[in-house]
Amino acid sequence: MNAASVTPSLREINDLPSPRGLPLLGNLHQLPPATHHLTLERWAAELGTPYVFRFGATPVTVWNDIELSHAVMRERPHRYRRYAPIENILKEFGCNGLFSIEGAAWEPQRRLVMQALSIPHIKAFYPTLAAITERLRRRWEAAAHAGRVVEMTEDLKRFTVDVTSALAFGEDPNTLENERVLIQEQLAMLLPTLMARVNAPFAYWHYVKFPRDRKFDEAMIDVHRHIRELMARARARMREEAAAQAHETPQAPRNLLDAMLALRDAPGSGITDDEVAANVLTMLVAGEETTATSIAWALLFLGTDDALQARVSACARRVLGGSVVCPSYGAMRELDLCEAVCTEASRLHPVAPYLSFEPLEEVRLQGVRLPAGTKIFMLHRPAMLDPHNYADPERYDPDRWLHDHRQENASPRGAHEPRAYLQFGAGPRVCPGRHLAAVEMRLVISMLTANFTAQLATNPGDIREICTFTAVPSEMPMRLALR
Repeated sequence: MNAASVTPSLREINDLPSPRGLPLLGNLHQLPPATHHLTLERWAAELGTPYVFRFGATPVTVWNDIELSHAVMRERPHRYRRYAPIENILKEFGCNGLFSIEGAAWEPQRRLVMQALSIPHIKAFYPTLAAITERLRRRWEAAAHAGRVVEMTEDLKRFTVDVTSALAFGEDPNTLENERVLIQEQLAMLLPTLMARVNAPFAYWHYVKFPRDRKFDEAMIDVHRHIRELMARARARMREEAAAQAHETPQAPRNLLDAMLALRDAPGSGITDDEVAANVLTMLVAGEETTATSIAWALLFLGTDDALQARVSACARRVLGGSVVCPSYGAMRELDLCEAVCTEASRLHPVAPYLSFEPLEEVRLQGVRLPAGTKIFMLHRPAMLDPHNYADPERYDPDRWLHDHRQENASPRGAHEPRAYLQFGAGPRVCPGRHLAAVEMRLVISMLTANFTAQLATNPGDIREICTFTAVPSEMPMRLALR
């Protein structure tokens, strides 16, 4: 018996409600990759959960229960693992790092990454974070002077790539000031390709390569060449520093890459260069996509609500004083509203619409018997739109995330269940980058609203969710003007 609830009457997977499919294909034809998450949510509303759909002959169970989600995530990695096709395909990409790796290799890698993304490390890194934010401000200032519409999602991805690279690897590619940086364009191909291959009925690319597959393979060759060069430069610098400090106490590794290389090169480590490279690539991709998307969704609401934008601007200007970027880590902690606008946006537009798991042994969840290896999708948005979890859940209301406001207005504001917000996961494998993400959100939103007015340059109704492993906006064009 596991931590999840069980009903007395045991059901099998085939007893669950299911959308009508086709022989051999199952429901594949009803699940276009870009919008399949919306179809899964619609079926949940129509059929209730749990239900089952089929990738060809493979059944996938779909659930929408917060307590069950927390129970499953608490029991990782010993009872559940991430959806196996994700790890298998990321291995092919050379990107099977902390996000997807399973088994005994996970824990030592987790310790390394947690150290690199710890609060003391982020605090020490803050001057570099502020400098990269100032670089983004200058880019937007130039666009405002030129009257140029800015595609915000792309600029935000450049910002997060620069931050992640500087923090984790000690090298800043400066994609914000170098208009064409190949690594950023190549990284942008990885998650869409992962989504397409995870959803493919069979591994066709093992037998035939279409032009898009060949283009992706060439991009990954270049990315891995870049990563190996990064590792070689780090090793050379570490040797020089060790020689210069031969009679002194060795310094602690200065970033994640240094720490991984020191561990890999220690006698008997059992870690390979391939594993180090996989974690470098994992950090680059994860650092680019999720935080940039969370901020971009917040701009949809700020860019269409002048009163809210003015309020956030006043909050930012009060904290920033005469600075154009938040001047210190301590001051950044006062920008709760700037983080709240992003959190609330990703409640309505979750960056991760669902998480996918498999049990490593037979389990029984809510009276359903699931053999080992059964595919499990845990939907996020339905719980975040449930009035039992959030009062007036369809309304965009950043104040629901402000602690003081909730305390002062607890009774009239109604339900607020933070455990229903699972954008960073939960349990032992909760996202190690969540603090860095919060700092980036606060820095960018405060810089934007303190220095610019921003208006959405398209009809809000034309902006759609596109699932490229994460749910990104189809576009986020904005016109900026200096305040």
